[in-house]
Amino acid sequence: MRLARHLPVTTLAAAIAMSGHAQAQTEITVATVNNNDMVIMQSLTEAFEEAHPDITLDWVVLEENVLRQRMTTDIATDGGQFDVMTIGTYEVPIWAERGWLSPLDNLPDDYNEDDLLTSVRDGLSLDGTLHALPFYAESSMMYYRQDLFEKAGIEMSDQPTWDEVREWAGELHGSEEGVAGICLRGKPGWGENMAFVSTLVNTYGGRWFDEEWNPELNSEAWVNAIQFYVDLLNDYGPPGASSNGFNENLALFSRGNCAMWVDATSAAGKLYDGNESDVADSLGFASAPVAETPKGSHWLWSWALAIPASSENQEAALEFITWATSQEYIELVGETEGWTSVPPGTRESTYANEQYTEAAPFADFVLKAIQDADPTDSTLEPNPYVGVQFVGIPEFQSIGTQVGQTIAAALTGDTTVEQALDSAQRATERTMQRAGYLD
Repeated sequence: MRLARHLPVTTLAAAIAMSGHAQAQTEITVATVNNNDMVIMQSLTEAFEEAHPDITLDWVVLEENVLRQRMTTDIATDGGQFDVMTIGTYEVPIWAERGWLSPLDNLPDDYNEDDLLTSVRDGLSLDGTLHALPFYAESSMMYYRQDLFEKAGIEMSDQPTWDEVREWAGELHGSEEGVAGICLRGKPGWGENMAFVSTLVNTYGGRWFDEEWNPELNSEAWVNAIQFYVDLLNDYGPPGASSNGFNENLALFSRGNCAMWVDATSAAGKLYDGNESDVADSLGFASAPVAETPKGSHWLWSWALAIPASSENQEAALEFITWATSQEYIELVGETEGWTSVPPGTRESTYANEQYTEAAPFADFVLKAIQDADPTDSTLEPNPYVGVQFVGIPEFQSIGTQVGQTIAAALTGDTTVEQALDSAQRATERTMQRAGYLD
């Protein structure tokens, strides 16, 4: 009442309207990783909120390892801290089976679920029902500086081998000031160094487990692969390689500090963007290298948006994740950020869009890599698990993290490769025995 005596009628009406609007708004908390595509998503907050005036977004953006730890703790304890979680192909079926994720069986008709790439959709489903929507999907590939290759008289192979890569790295290392022969992930973590290392081991003929779930981490294939990796990075990698994950190597390569880089196909858009990359005009790409076998040489992954069952804002969260993974969102990014910046690997319509394929010379290559990756047949010898660069069991998160730390220790010289792998073998055996996989 006091407000009415001191404010003009028009101002009072506006205040009441704003008060009613504020009360009607739902705030949802979105947890996501600090990768470039997610940074773009966050920058488009205003576009979402203008289209959905009853919803506001609160962002929690974290480095990959920290994000995984926070989200895993929250969802396992039914914490309810987040309304939307950015998780991947590894977590979705495991968390869905435990009832931690809301099934997405009520998608709006205009979402066009059938437009999602089959392999990506299947990886985010349990018993045929989606439990997360793909924000972007990726395989892995090799990037290289064509100008350095041409200057050195090196011709890229149709299917490069790791022996060739080592030879090329030796020729190109230090060929220009500040240029490393090769950049690879060294930061420990099951989704950091082990994402790359697992594919390397696959091509050397190795596997995480035999068909009876016995670990094989100190096998000849693992020893050969990890010794190669350690020697390659120590001889021809950048300083401090054990601290470099995806984002750190992306920054190095985009500044011209790496002659070669083997990593996610999702980096291609940023590297081809002349506003973001110093090497856009000289960028070349090729298939991920192989050693003894091409099996499992390139991974399959999707960063996806899921709604934890503990969220109290289910409808608002669904509004957001369907918006952020829609064909309309991809077009919005293309029009506002440039077509090389659109989230790749999720929708058939993206690869049928001439604006995208003309701007992204890598588009068909990436699509084929995603379609060819087979998580059910990723190793030379048979294995009991699903996954190319991970093992699709709940215990792998802790196993992969621990093994990643031992391999990082070998990379820094704190232990030998053999000692690191023997330690990883013993620790993994204990975990598998406690979990009931082994007698």
